[in-house]
Amino acid sequence: MRLIALFLAALVSAAPASALVRIKDIASLQGVRDNQLVGYGLVVGLNGSGDSLRNSPFTEQSLQSMLDSLGVNVRDARLRTRNVAAVVVTAEMPAFIGKGSEIDVSVSSLGDSTSLAGGTLIATPLLGADGEIYAVAQGALAVSGFNEAGQAASVKKGIPTVGRIPNGALVEKDISARFKNIPNLVLELGNPDFRTAVRITDAINQHSMARYGMKVARERDLRTIDLRPPKKVSVTRFIAEIEGLRVAPDQSAKVVVDERTGTVVIGSDVQISTVAITHGNLTVRITETPQVSQPSPFSPQGQTVVVPRTQVDAQEAGGQLAIVGGADLQTLVRGLNRIGLRPTGIIAILQAIKTAGALQADLIIQ
Repeated sequence: MRLIALFLAALVSAAPASALVRIKDIASLQGVRDNQLVGYGLVVGLNGSGDSLRNSPFTEQSLQSMLDSLGVNVRDARLRTRNVAAVVVTAEMPAFIGKGSEIDVSVSSLGDSTSLAGGTLIATPLLGADGEIYAVAQGALAVSGFNEAGQAASVKKGIPTVGRIPNGALVEKDISARFKNIPNLVLELGNPDFRTAVRITDAINQHSMARYGMKVARERDLRTIDLRPPKKVSVTRFIAEIEGLRVAPDQSAKVVVDERTGTVVIGSDVQISTVAITHGNLTVRITETPQVSQPSPFSPQGQTVVVPRTQVDAQEAGGQLAIVGGADLQTLVRGLNRIGLRPTGIIAILQAIKTAGALQADLIIQ
């Protein structure tokens, strides 16, 4: 863990103070977004790993309805098949996609099926938020996990009740939105920030002045930037030029801590006022080693008994006092490494520094 921290510190020292990124990676055009689709369907062809119809009545009802639509009457029969599973199908429909295009779908078991491996999804309508059908999914599932069991042992890897169908849905209806129908061109930042919005505006205007002789961008607030494309260039070409420009995004000073995994992420602008830190660990170990006490041979009243024996050992590691403080991430990491802490110790110290008011950043604990 110490080697990893030293590697990260070296990485920070080698990186530029403010890395330039493309505008398309930190902002997007307002109104251009994906659309979520969802549907309910059946997966067939499972090798006895489907839903038990007694515990999943909705699977039996769906199977009966599907067979009725195909001209098979099974309303009065009690089905006992284990090769069918009810599933929920989800997909992301990209913006401006046309009719006849194919998109990937994800399939997740809804009942008590143990595996979807080898199954085939029957034609399933996919609905949007407005209740309209936009695509139909069908095809063989690709499942990465498996679940095999015998009488005395079982082997399980991954999640066998979730699968995907690459290009498994066919778009049947166009989305009404069109690029030319967008009334106003507005860039929307993924991480809203006033300084980043101003930097993007300046970069766009500098490019447009050199190329078109006019300013085309104006910041509205910390999240949005208004664009006014020149009349002599197409909107598509204009947006493509803007997305390729590079700026240095600003960010707030944050420290993110995940106590479950011991992960600590420290932003580059985090500062700590100079403080003295010591961290010591107290370890108490209790060991039970019971012994058997037997009477002497031929003893008339002796009994064999178990005699408890407990050993208590307390150790306290010597805490090293160190001065931590600095104006950049490299100094902070070097100061924490000097104490020789593990991630759990670093988390405890960061919380204590925040309580003392010396951590000049937001501490986010997940």
